Amino acid sequence: MSLSRVESPCFLCFLFVFQAIFILILYRGAPSNVFRGFLDSKRVLDYSKTHDVYTNLSLFTQAPNEETMPYCSVHSPIFVGPLTITFRVLPSERLIIKKNPFVQAGGRYRPPHCLARYKSAILVAYSNQEQYLRHLLYYIHPFLQRQQLSYSIYLIQQVGNGTFNRAKLLNVGVREALKDEDWDCLLLHDVNLVPENDYNLYVCDEYYPKHMASAMDKFHYRIQLAGMKIVRTSPQLGRYKVMDYNEQAETQDPWRRPAPHHNTRKTWKDDGMNSLEFKLLSRRKHPLYTNITVDIGYVPPFS
Repeated sequence: MSLSRVESPCFLCFLFVFQAIFILILYRGAPSNVFRGFLDSKRVLDYSKTHDVYTNLSLFTQAPNEETMPYCSVHSPIFVGPLTITFRVLPSERLIIKKNPFVQAGGRYRPPHCLARYKSAILVAYSNQEQYLRHLLYYIHPFLQRQQLSYSIYLIQQVGNGTFNRAKLLNVGVREALKDEDWDCLLLHDVNLVPENDYNLYVCDEYYPKHMASAMDKFHYRIQLAGMKIVRTSPQLGRYKVMDYNEQAETQDPWRRPAPHHNTRKTWKDDGMNSLEFKLLSRRKHPLYTNITVDIGYVPPFS
């Protein structure tokens, strides 16, 4: 390379921009949202070739000295992309616990080999859906561990004589989860949805709510109804399988969404954090999740 080329204004400008992007990545611990979106859009993913969600997870072992533990790498060394998801065999709780030895009581996990760059809480509204729950736990725990996240899973269970109110239960989950940790991200998750790609990062956007399941129909959440801007995960990455035991699980349309139990469109203004009223009945640490049982009062059904 000649000296004149190095000193040219165009080349120096390019070098400055490149260094600025590199420093931003190191400073934030991950690509910025714009840069991450660019990477996602360019990645070629072949869903005809999938991998087991537990592939190479055993490589994450306890660090010999926790005091000198390094930060986790920006790019997980065991990412594989598309995952093999099947609901043919219902896994037992014992099996799920055995396959996730580093998950602590309450569904709490911290990478054993490095310091996590992100802390995410997974909030799941729940009402007597044991089969869905076991499938979700079987896949979601290794999925999150593959991303080297520090995380915890919260199950918010409704009791009482009211109709199932997902929005209010998730608001309860937000309030209860924040008692445990100053989470970087709070993810509202359906019990019957399983992510199909480990590049679908369970971290939040810096400025706006993030819609993870961008490749399927979803509920009309309050963030959409309120006119707020949301960020959508690339359709290549935001693919989810839907569990439906009313049909054959493996032959269902993977993008079809079950009908909601509660009419969120009519009640979102009354289900917010400011007007939240509920009775906390119990809070118990299960080996795979924290179970929060609440009575949100009577909620009349809508036609």
